Amino acid sequence: MSVFRRLRLRLRLRLRLSVLPCVVAIGAFAAPLAVQAADITLTYAFFAPAGSFPGKQMAHWAEEVTKRTGGKVAVKTFPASTLLGARDMYDGVTKGVADIGLGAPSYDPGRFPLTSGVSLAVGFRDATVASRTLWAITQEFKPKEFEEFKVIAMFTTEPGYIQSRSPVSNFVELKGMKLRAAGTGVPVLSALGAAPVGMPMPEVPQAVQTRVIDGTMTSREVLKDFKLAGSLKYVTDYPTVVVTFAAVMDAKRWARLPADVRKVIDDLGPEMAVWTGRYHDRENVGDAMAWAKAEHGLKVVEVAPGERAQWDARLKPLEDDWVKEMKAKGLPAEKYLARLRELRDQFSKP
Repeated sequence: MSVFRRLRLRLRLRLRLSVLPCVVAIGAFAAPLAVQAADITLTYAFFAPAGSFPGKQMAHWAEEVTKRTGGKVAVKTFPASTLLGARDMYDGVTKGVADIGLGAPSYDPGRFPLTSGVSLAVGFRDATVASRTLWAITQEFKPKEFEEFKVIAMFTTEPGYIQSRSPVSNFVELKGMKLRAAGTGVPVLSALGAAPVGMPMPEVPQAVQTRVIDGTMTSREVLKDFKLAGSLKYVTDYPTVVVTFAAVMDAKRWARLPADVRKVIDDLGPEMAVWTGRYHDRENVGDAMAWAKAEHGLKVVEVAPGERAQWDARLKPLEDDWVKEMKAKGLPAEKYLARLRELRDQFSKP
């Protein structure tokens, strides 16, 4: 190595050593400005994409909890089945895979029998009314089916609509049509003469593309959220039943949270029913329908009044059967439905 090169290396080393104390000093002064780590971190799982309206609810809830606890609680969200899927959501919460799980009781009426009454064809006008009703009646009746959980948020979709490849306006066109349904939607399609195919919503796009199914019956935001409008060009203007959602924590995990954190989460419960219902009704569904019409030529198919009356008549026995089934299980079916309608009417007022 040349003399000049050795001199240059010594000079660089001296410069680095002289700068190091300054860097350490600056770091010491800057340390108090760093963001403090949260005392509590909660994991929150959901099966649909983050852009779906339940995903938006999840993100909004997480932000509000962090804000209202002054940063004491951080929430890590795991949408799109990245932590738990639709079929194992609630069991995953019980087993501690996630602190919070957002699932759909409508998809599993056997596990949530009394709550399935909200998903009967009881005439909800929109998601806001149905969501407020679901939250209120659950707080009032405290169904045994939730006893191992703490319910932290509940809301619903708008009533479901048939979305299909070909137009459907009568029983002849609907008969034998393979339409995806889940939970309480299955008997509705059966009563109307279709051929329901049970599957979680995330599996629908591929099933539509491969023609395993001819369409789906659910709320209309999926036309955009799951990019279904490219294949399903028709929506039948006949509202049916809502899909219920419930975000829960394991009861034991909930009990370990500090009292002030539990209060923040409790206060958010009824607020989230209103926020999510309004978001879904005003922005989510409206935007999806406008997009589907503009980008994919979506058409709305009307059902004639006489035909509509026949459809209504076919769905009425489902309610009677539900009452009989719940009473056989020792559940207060008639009282529940009566109160459900009272709350529906109360929340429908301007």
